Amino acid sequence: MTDRPAILFVCLGNICRSPLAEAAFRKAANDAGLAADADSAGTAAYHVGSPPDPRSIATAARHGIDISDYAGRQIEQADFERFTHIYAMDQSNLRNIRAIAPSDCKAEIALLLDTVPGREGADIADPYYDGEENFAFTWDDVWSAAQAIVSSLQAQGS
Repeated sequence: MTDRPAILFVCLGNICRSPLAEAAFRKAANDAGLAADADSAGTAAYHVGSPPDPRSIATAARHGIDISDYAGRQIEQADFERFTHIYAMDQSNLRNIRAIAPSDCKAEIALLLDTVPGREGADIADPYYDGEENFAFTWDDVWSAAQAIVSSLQAQGS
């Protein structure tokens, strides 16, 4: 595990929600001057090596962030040691993460929206099968969570 915060964002395929969450967190941390590591992964291997969904790329670009070089990957055992926090986008992926987590896992594993007061227990809806406007809703959710995580880490002295 690292000395500074290291955050892993996890969805199913690692092409829609989790790359946007990673991008939002990187921007929020950078804007706040917080030194932290970030990455994203999927619980399934559907899109390993693939770039994010074009709609995710376009959504991030609208916020001045280029994620076109991100590559999908599947969560692996080493992630449970490498990261201090592992955030799932929804309950299903949270269950999948907890099912493969080692018993001595030191990383905090939680739903991403658990970080946002009043949104605890809520899923970030998967925009994959819906229209592009739903990617804007996904951005709003991950941006709120990114800001909440950065505030929490700063309050902890990270």
